[in-house]
Amino acid sequence: QVRLVESGGGLVEAGGSLRLSCAISGSLFGIFDMAWYRQPPGKQRELVAGISSASRTKYADFVKGRFTISRSNAKKTVYLQMDSLKPEDTAVYYCNFDRSDTSNLSWGQGTQVIVSS
Repeated sequence: QVRLVESGGGLVEAGGSLRLSCAISGSLFGIFDMAWYRQPPGKQRELVAGISSASRTKYADFVKGRFTISRSNAKKTVYLQMDSLKPEDTAVYYCNFDRSDTSNLSWGQGTQVIVSS
């Protein structure tokens, strides 16, 4: 069973940066498309960015130009570099497989990001 452990969150001022990491167990990591999701307070979880097994990337419009997703198959880790952070980026951030239907996915604890104005 795949285990996902997110880290790197914290409290940052608006305009600042954070780098999130997601360590993934399992020997077949390199074949999976991965993604970062987030759940803002009182809202539903939403897709932030995705990266394919071939490292093709996609981004939600609200983070384009500010966030960068990457992966290291050797380290079985997915990263999310977040720059020019805004208070509306405040959320719990999760990594998981990139799926259009996430209802059957198991989720880790996530990592909390708080952006102060």
